[in-house]
Amino acid sequence: MKLKLDENLGAQAAGLLRQAGHDVETVGNERLNGAPDTAIFEACDKEQRSLVTLDLDFSDPIRFDPRSCGGIVIIRIPHHASHALLLFLIRELAEALRRMPVDKALWIVEPGHIRVRANGE
Repeated sequence: MKLKLDENLGAQAAGLLRQAGHDVETVGNERLNGAPDTAIFEACDKEQRSLVTLDLDFSDPIRFDPRSCGGIVIIRIPHHASHALLLFLIRELAEALRRMPVDKALWIVEPGHIRVRANGE
C-alpha cells in the first residue's frame, strides 16, 4: 500500500510500515515539514497515497475527503502517551492493512480498536 507519513510520525514508524511491505514516503523526505495541511493533502491526492498522521484536523471529511486520495489514517493517542504506545499502534495498523486496504476511507486507530468510516458514510 502507498502511504505518506506526516511529520509527527518518526523514522521508526516509517521503518515498521516498510518492514510490513508498504511503499512509505514521509512529509520530511519530501520537504513538506511545516507545510499547510492542504499542501500535504494535495501531495497525497497527486500520488494517490494514504496519509498516516496524528493530526486530528485531517478527520474532517468536508475539508479533507479521504476519497480524494488513497485514504486517511489518524493515529489517536492520549496526551502524553509513550513512544512505545505509538509504535504499538503503528504495528496494529500494519496488521490491519494486511487484512484490508484503507481504500479511500477514514480510519481512526486507537488503543484497542480501529474505526473505519468507508467512502460515502
